[in-house]
Amino acid sequence: MKTKDIVYIALFAALMAVLGLFPPFTLPVTGVPITAQSLAPMLAGAILGARRGALSVVLFLVLVALGLPLLAGGRGGFGVFLGPTGGFMLGWAVSAFVIGYLIEKFWDRLNVVNTAAIIGFGGIVVLYGLGNAWVAVAVDISYWKATVGAAPFLIGDALKVFVATGAALAVRRAYPLVSPA
Repeated sequence: MKTKDIVYIALFAALMAVLGLFPPFTLPVTGVPITAQSLAPMLAGAILGARRGALSVVLFLVLVALGLPLLAGGRGGFGVFLGPTGGFMLGWAVSAFVIGYLIEKFWDRLNVVNTAAIIGFGGIVVLYGLGNAWVAVAVDISYWKATVGAAPFLIGDALKVFVATGAALAVRRAYPLVSPA
């Protein structure tokens, strides 16, 4: 691994920590908070690629596990991984990897629609699949109830997909960090 790879990994781990500082936006009807932090795995995968994107999230998660209060709301420590949202946090690394892998695979055919579809698949479908399964086990409810309970978060995550798509395509044009697979 080159020095620049390590720098990119650390930079996106820091970006993920910074996004945790933004206060959550609470949906008025449901009271469900939406945070900016889950934007970082989308950006990491789409801009850095599979390996570096996933490693940046893993670095962030290791720092959280060590007790640094880097999660939205100032949370940290190993215990947060055992709670209901632990599956989503672990899913961030998988999500970043899937997004990065697909971006690399379809590098020559990327446009707004393809990029948004890739980021939406990895950042919503894959992430929610893993996260909802964890919620179902941690809270002892059915997978369906966990999925329905997570539905209000789709609004914020859909907006994040569009932000990540714009950023990824802008970086691709200006200074591409990913090379085709």
